[in-house]
Amino acid sequence: MSTNTSGSITLLLGGARSGKSSYALQLASRSERVAFLATATASDEDMRQRITRHQAERSASWTTYEVPLDLETTLQTQANGYQAIIIDCLTLWTANLLHHYNQDSQAVLERADAFCQTLHESRSRLIIVSNEVGDSVVPAYESGRVFRDVLGAVNQRVARVADRVLLMVAGYPLVVKPNAEGAQ
Repeated sequence: MSTNTSGSITLLLGGARSGKSSYALQLASRSERVAFLATATASDEDMRQRITRHQAERSASWTTYEVPLDLETTLQTQANGYQAIIIDCLTLWTANLLHHYNQDSQAVLERADAFCQTLHESRSRLIIVSNEVGDSVVPAYESGRVFRDVLGAVNQRVARVADRVLLMVAGYPLVVKPNAEGAQ
């Protein structure tokens, strides 16, 4: 269970186009002061278009931080000024870290552990988005298998500290781990 002092930690998992990001926006819209921590980088035209579409879906009153690598630092320095914080997404953050650390899985997992510690220290309501990779096919290439394995380990670490874990399927949340009150 989390020791997040006044907020809560919700992890939203799901496959591609399962409704994770939309549901995160819906959850955060209940708050007045919202920060959005974006981990994507505009590496090609498709990603630029996706980023632009995601930006248009967010409230103009929300504050966006572009954090492809330093989630822990941003949470420590900025997080407590907001009622809710969306982190979208751990999938891209993990890929960015793997690239940054030249595929060193251990270095990425150490960062994930530091991130989880930072989650404990936040007083904001945290909504974290990530892809579930446990049901996918085994990637044909070693780099794909390393990514799948590391992201699975990152998701497990975050799920352990989360108050609530939801699996998004076709736009609907399924409760995997209820919060302390058992509410959805």
